[in-house]
Amino acid sequence: MRGNLGATTLRRRRRAVEPMHTFDALPRPLRQWLADAALPWSPVSCKRIWEKARKEGLSNDDALGRLVRAEQKTLARDKFSCTGL
Repeated sequence: MRGNLGATTLRRRRRAVEPMHTFDALPRPLRQWLADAALPWSPVSCKRIWEKARKEGLSNDDALGRLVRAEQKTLARDKFSCTGL
């Protein structure tokens, strides 16, 4: 295992902003979801999905559901998830 990223074949990205400052500014339900997420999501990408869902009139729970679906879609691309590792 490599740090807090775990064993994954997904590509890592460098961030131009300070992720903890961005994390602290997120709404409480989004911070809680992000803290329990299976992947190391960036606060910026989560906020983008959250804000788009909220602008579409979705509730907090529905917006979180959209994040869950995005995470499941990403996990499906991971080679290790297919082999059971």
